[in-house]
Parts: sequence; C-alpha cells; structure tokens
Amino acid sequence: MSDVPALPGRSFFDQVGGHETFERLVREFYRGVADDPVLAPMYPPDDMEGAITRLTMFLEQYWGGPGTYSEQRGHPRLRMRHMPFKVNPDARDRWLAHMRVAVDSLALSPLDEEMLWDYLERAAHAMVNTFEE
Repeated sequence: MSDVPALPGRSFFDQVGGHETFERLVREFYRGVADDPVLAPMYPPDDMEGAITRLTMFLEQYWGGPGTYSEQRGHPRLRMRHMPFKVNPDARDRWLAHMRVAVDSLALSPLDEEMLWDYLERAAHAMVNTFEE
C-alpha cells in the first residue's frame, strides 16, 4: 500500500487492494457487530452474509470499484435505508468503535487510513436519526 494519493486514473479502491481489502474490512467490522447488544438486533441474524455483501458492495462502489451496488440495489439512499432503525449517538459510537477495529486490521498507509476513516466518521454522524435512548 502506498503513502501517496491515488494516481490519476487509479482509484482508491485499486490503491488499497481492491475487493479483498474491502471484504476484509467489512467482515472484521461485522465480527464486532455480531456480539454488540445495541447493533446486533438491527441486523437479521439469518442475513448477516447479505449485510456483509451489501456493505462491501457499497464501499467498493463509493471508493471507485465496481458499480454492483447501484446495479443491484439502485441509489444508495443511506439515510432512508437507515430510518427504520434507531440510530442514536450510542449506536453511532458503537458502529464507529467496531469500524475502527476493522480499519486498524487492514494496516493501510497513514494517508489511505486517514482518507477512509474521515469518510466513515462523516457517514456515521450523518446516519444519526434520533437522540432518544
């Protein structure tokens, strides 16, 4: 992994290792979510693989990989898709804690890690839809 920004014509997706890297990230993230008393109930236990696939496809597409997410699911509409769930600051912080472990497991270059983490933090804050406990 490189310490320099993606070269022209080369996506962040490719620079950090493509599908394998994003799948590792998401699988590590969901390992933590599976045992989290606040987040686990938001995911159907019989569709954890589906959740893994959907988040992997979304992140890959966002970072310049294949457009499979939109081809299969349409526009991401992240806030709308998360509205049925109570995403309060506690849920956000738990999500970020599990994602931090997952990002750290990748051993990306400092610049790549900073770019990825900045996006994930912003996305997590944007998903908060209630301040109720």
